[in-house]
Amino acid sequence: MKLMNTLLTATALVGIGAAAHAEKWDMPMAYAASNFHSEVGTEFASCVTTGTDGALEIVTHPSGSLFGGAEIKRAVMTGQAMIGERLMSAHENENPLYGVDSIPFLVSSFDEHETLWSIAEPYVADALAEDNLHYVYSVPWPPQGLYMNKELTDIEGMKGVKFRSYSAATAKMAELTGALPVQVEAAELSQALATGVAESFISSGATGYDRKVWEHLSHFYEVDAWLPRNAIFVNLDAWNDLDEATQAVITECGATAAADGLAKSEAYTAFTLDELKKNGMTVERASDHLMGQLKEMGAVMTEEWLAKAGDDGKAIIDAYKGE
Repeated sequence: MKLMNTLLTATALVGIGAAAHAEKWDMPMAYAASNFHSEVGTEFASCVTTGTDGALEIVTHPSGSLFGGAEIKRAVMTGQAMIGERLMSAHENENPLYGVDSIPFLVSSFDEHETLWSIAEPYVADALAEDNLHYVYSVPWPPQGLYMNKELTDIEGMKGVKFRSYSAATAKMAELTGALPVQVEAAELSQALATGVAESFISSGATGYDRKVWEHLSHFYEVDAWLPRNAIFVNLDAWNDLDEATQAVITECGATAAADGLAKSEAYTAFTLDELKKNGMTVERASDHLMGQLKEMGAVMTEEWLAKAGDDGKAIIDAYKGE
């Protein structure tokens, strides 16, 4: 009811002269239209369009059809697109704070992750502002697991395997396990697996389901390594040019999208793992031995992240741990 009242009020304010000032924003997104992130983004775009009585129309472009995943953040920074969605940890090399959601084994559940994010969110929003971006909302992926085309009992089994890399964390994981990192965006994953460019990767059941990886891989190991987030952000100059009523609509629609996205991510977790099983994949928890090795590796990666993230990174982790 609060959201509806806010939208009705904002609509009344924005609607005055809307026809004369109607604006259209294209919103590039990296994942398939059927992915829950894209579905939430589409609902958000519709909410904004409706809430502004058409004064601001947002049109989504999933599957990297407008800009490839690696291009989206810069496209919005430079005004080639006014709004976009991007996996934040893919830009950890630009600012380590963008990788706070991908510190291995710091959190392994939605509840833990939401606690961490409640602390880290303002830091990430400030980092985005420095890059000429206004943070609107973000949604977590389900916990990340290991995809393989063979049984995996220890990390030695990953040596020499072509491992899809999409972030600094995944590239480091490849390095520490002896795998061979290969940069592959989500939209290109099916082709990379089909052609042998990639043979393994770490991601959620959602990505495996969306890309039908059972056509190429045989095993999914639940390791719950981290829960990365997709963030929606607006070009900061474009945001500042909006009137307060339009900003209010975007903010309210973003809050609704964040809540809906979290619920969908939680529900999607069990569904996608069941679908992997139904399509012939072996889905199981990683062995205690393998988990022990992975957590040792995670401890190394955590220390390296803290060294790069400086005082802000330490503040986030200390607050999360209650120190």
